Amino acid sequence: MALKMVKGSIDRMFDKNLQDLVRGIRNHKEDEAKYISQCIDEIKQELKQDNIAVKANAVCKLTYLQMLGYDISWAAFNIIEVMSASKFTFKRIGYLAASQCFHEGTDVIMLTTNQIRKDLSSPNQYDTGVALTGLSCFVTPDLARDLANDIMTLMSHTKPYIRKKAVLIMYKVFLKYPESLRPAFPRLKEKLEDPDPGVQSAAVNVICELARRNPKNYLSLAPLFFKLMTSSTNNWVLIKIIKLFGALTPLEPRLGKKLIEPLTNLIHSTSAMSLLYECVNTVIAVLISLSSGMPNHSASIQLCVQKLRILIEDSDQNLKYLGLLAMSKILKTHPKSVQSHKDLILQCLDDKDESIRLRALDLLYGMVSKKNLMEIVKKLMIHVDKAEGTTYRDELLTKIIDICSQSNYQYITNFEWYISILVELTRLEGTRHGHLIAAQMLDVAIRVKAIRKFAVSQMAMLLDNAHLIASNTQRNGICEVLYAAAWICGEFSEHLEEANQTLEAMLRPKVTTLPGHIQAVYVQNMVKLYASILQQKEQSGEKEAAQEITQLMIDRLPQFVQSADLEVQERASCVLQLIKYIQKLQIKEVPVAEEVIALFAGELNPVAPKAQKKVPVPEGLDLDAWINEPPSDSESEDEKPKTIFHDEDQRHSRHRQPEMDEEELARRREARKQEQANNPFYIKSSPSPQKRYQDTPGVEHIPVVQIDLSVPLKVPGMPMSDQYVKLEEERRHKQKLEKDKKKKKQKKEKRGKHHRHNSLHTESEEDIAPAHHVDIITEEMPENALPSDEDDKDPNDPYKALDIDLDKPLADSEKLPVQRHRNVETLKSPDSEAPLVEKKSKKPKKKEKKHKEKERDKGKKKEKEKKVVEEEEGKKGEDLDFWLSTAPPPVSTTQPQSEPEAGAAVVAEPQEVKKEEREERDEEEEDEGKKSSKHKKKKHKKEKEEKSKDKKKSKKKSHHSEEETTESVQNGTLDDEPLPPMSSYRLLAENPYIKMTYDIQGNLQNDSQVTVSVIFENKSTSFLKSMELNVLDSLNTKMLRPEGSSVHDGIPVPFQLPPGISNEAQFVFTLQSIVMAQKLKGTLSFIVKNDEGSTHEKLDFKLHFSCASYLITTPCYSDAFAKLLESGDLHMSSIKVDGISISFQHLLAKICFHHHFSVVERVDSCASMYSRSIQGHHVCLLVKKGENSVSIDGKCNDSTLLSNLLDEMKETLSKC
Repeated sequence: MALKMVKGSIDRMFDKNLQDLVRGIRNHKEDEAKYISQCIDEIKQELKQDNIAVKANAVCKLTYLQMLGYDISWAAFNIIEVMSASKFTFKRIGYLAASQCFHEGTDVIMLTTNQIRKDLSSPNQYDTGVALTGLSCFVTPDLARDLANDIMTLMSHTKPYIRKKAVLIMYKVFLKYPESLRPAFPRLKEKLEDPDPGVQSAAVNVICELARRNPKNYLSLAPLFFKLMTSSTNNWVLIKIIKLFGALTPLEPRLGKKLIEPLTNLIHSTSAMSLLYECVNTVIAVLISLSSGMPNHSASIQLCVQKLRILIEDSDQNLKYLGLLAMSKILKTHPKSVQSHKDLILQCLDDKDESIRLRALDLLYGMVSKKNLMEIVKKLMIHVDKAEGTTYRDELLTKIIDICSQSNYQYITNFEWYISILVELTRLEGTRHGHLIAAQMLDVAIRVKAIRKFAVSQMAMLLDNAHLIASNTQRNGICEVLYAAAWICGEFSEHLEEANQTLEAMLRPKVTTLPGHIQAVYVQNMVKLYASILQQKEQSGEKEAAQEITQLMIDRLPQFVQSADLEVQERASCVLQLIKYIQKLQIKEVPVAEEVIALFAGELNPVAPKAQKKVPVPEGLDLDAWINEPPSDSESEDEKPKTIFHDEDQRHSRHRQPEMDEEELARRREARKQEQANNPFYIKSSPSPQKRYQDTPGVEHIPVVQIDLSVPLKVPGMPMSDQYVKLEEERRHKQKLEKDKKKKKQKKEKRGKHHRHNSLHTESEEDIAPAHHVDIITEEMPENALPSDEDDKDPNDPYKALDIDLDKPLADSEKLPVQRHRNVETLKSPDSEAPLVEKKSKKPKKKEKKHKEKERDKGKKKEKEKKVVEEEEGKKGEDLDFWLSTAPPPVSTTQPQSEPEAGAAVVAEPQEVKKEEREERDEEEEDEGKKSSKHKKKKHKKEKEEKSKDKKKSKKKSHHSEEETTESVQNGTLDDEPLPPMSSYRLLAENPYIKMTYDIQGNLQNDSQVTVSVIFENKSTSFLKSMELNVLDSLNTKMLRPEGSSVHDGIPVPFQLPPGISNEAQFVFTLQSIVMAQKLKGTLSFIVKNDEGSTHEKLDFKLHFSCASYLITTPCYSDAFAKLLESGDLHMSSIKVDGISISFQHLLAKICFHHHFSVVERVDSCASMYSRSIQGHHVCLLVKKGENSVSIDGKCNDSTLLSNLLDEMKETLSKC
């Protein structure tokens, strides 16, 4: 024995430890994977040895390898062996490895239950501690259920070290086993008053985390937490408690009044910035909830803002960010308190940290008023010029536009200033927000008539300088403003001073370099401009000048006719022919200007939201009458699959009389209106402030106000927005003087009149009258529509199960399971059950007595439970109300009635469920005495769920089977017959060194890209590295390469291949047309490294893009499928394949798998199938199987794509 121990210790001397492993990995950088695979082989040999020290060393090395990304799940059993070691140093290694690699899917995790229980009851506190720490990382629902009672016992351990860990791990137990929360909560509540501050802090942490998701269940703990908040000196505990109060305050408004004073004291006294921030946050939440019940809270708000200013002025960037974040919360409810600190927020725009600058921008959005809008925008414009990086500059541009346009231009008092700001923003290069500026220019020019002359002059200037804006259109999105400039100059050409110059600017050859949609607008609006000039020339009698303009158009338009953009081509061709015809008439001296200008007569105005509803129904039109005769119901159901591609699907046809009298029509209209009124999902009309506009017929109701400018501004060249700031100050000064005069007059009038007028004219920013008015019709929400948060809720949220009423007394069935020895009866074999029954039958009296005693005990327990429930509920209500109320105690008895009724309903519901469960459990106990109540509850729940599922299924089945009995199949598979194994990866190329297989996947979110996944497998004994894949691009398909790469550059494969190893890489290809299959030639170059040296190798291949690779498996319902076939937009084709011997199920599976189709419906040997391409083509198939043949009828938007797909299918099926 001694010799064996010596031999084992000598062997261990030569074993690699963790330090040796790390050193070896660092020394083998080039062949790291190979070295690690050797180490794993050595570790496997070490794990086979009996010596626990060797196993622990092996597991320690595996733990390190797992951190590098290697899978060690194969060693799970060995890890459990090390966990069960008696020596603490080995046990710790085992638990560390388990905490890293064990999860709910680990098979052997059930073997740890008894070992963990043994460690939890160990006299060594460190054994217990390491078991608790490890368990917290891999606890499963089964482990939580089995060990909950043991962990709860440890919460009362003599050592604070164990108590603290036990309290913390209970949180994980609650998440995995929610039923343990109620029995464990009283003991957890006790730990809030534990003498050890660490245990107390742990309890606060656990309860605060639980209350964060379900705060209403922890409202009764408010007095206890208030006591802790006023007595504790631990800042982290205070932060947690204050956060909890922030969540509880909206549920109990009276709590806020009690919290204001201690929170204010903490804000004054604390020097910890973290605690200060949480106090300010909670005070804001409290004041929001008390905004109606506590009006005098301006002092608290001012205090919070002052303290937040200290945070923002701090040099620590994190504190500055938090200060701005909290300031934005105050801004929502108390904007005036924050607006006084505008200077500080503007200073933050100079900060080096971009996140702080963006947060300051968000604050400025809410601080804007009519008084300070120009000043804020002026400072933002300075920052735009100084901004570094396009991202921040784009954000600044967006904020400037958002700030000015918010609330329907509420804060803009001078629209000339706003137009000049937009024009100044066009000087930015490289921005991607040109479309935003363009949209604002169009919106303002259309809605504010008084500004049109100024806007047109500025847009003409932009068109004249278009060569500066349009330079390098590939990177520059600012050229989008030329879209707006061209449209405004064309639509409002009557305001142009030099129309000839603007027309020449629009006809310059440089314009053809602009994007197609901008060129199209140029062509359309140069005709409007030409018509306006032609009218001026004809009215003034300048015939030669009119002919010159016509000739200019004829000379310059051909450059647009030759455009690559179809829209530009079409518009330019039409316009050119029109102008050639005008030229012929001009030669004959026929006046044509009036007729040409009539083409663009009328004004385009914004349309009211409900304008469509106001369109009167023409006389004689009955919207309820059938256009054609109702379809007959004579067709048999058996013929439907045969005519799926030719005839209409008449399953859902409604039968109505083709002719109805006026009374019947009126009655049906009323019924339909009543149904719409009662339907909460129908968008109903609602009264709006714009009703006066909608009630008037025609376009006169559109709210564009005619305003005459008293002093029109004429600024030569590009406008500078700074000029308007002084003018605005002068205008406001004049308004103030006029108001002062009015007030003096009011003083001379009667007292009552004076009081009334004084209330009307208060000094505020609302008194500032804008220079230009704008009325905008806003879109309205449907009547009774409420914002819904249901979409944001996660159905798998683990906290949902923890929404439990913790104040109800604990029932016997809810107690945690305790480990007991199993009865001898349960261990006996099934053969011995019969004699056991005979023995029991001999003693019936004893059993009856026991049964009666049990029933009496149950009756007594029920009575006791009822009494306890009543006492506890009364106690709870009295305690909380007494603590919160400032009135004498007798009044507190009426307080519970003031609580919301919804809360009472929520509490009452679980009690009713509880009673039903108890009754069902009692009945089951009478029938089956052996099974536990918990097992019955679970079984009953499962039965209920199954019943509900069956009901749903039966409803669905009955709904579908009214017309026809069909068997629904998804992806061509059935449960009764197994499918042969299939792989979507096809061989790309191979040689003695490497094998390449590939698969192509499309993406519906990007209609011009596909991803090619290539698996590289090293077949040789050499090391393959520096792999590079290159594909020759075609006109249609190109490989997506990194920025800066040329067309001839390859893409490096992001890994190396040791011998026998395979790995996968993905490459993205962009394509234009997908209607035809294509092949691209490519080359893989790589270096082969072995003992003899390195050699360069190449492998050529052809990458085949089939039409099926552009399809994506998309489910489709039979109703939508039928409508698609009836639309008449699809082309048809068909094929027939002979010599098919496989079953129909396998046939459908092959089509689904290889060609990405889904089965819509299947009836016997006939099935309809559907798929969709990445570019939105619908592909429908009808597959029919004969004895030895298959016929496939197809329909698709594109006939070429359909024929190619059917050819590919024919090739696939011919191999069967």
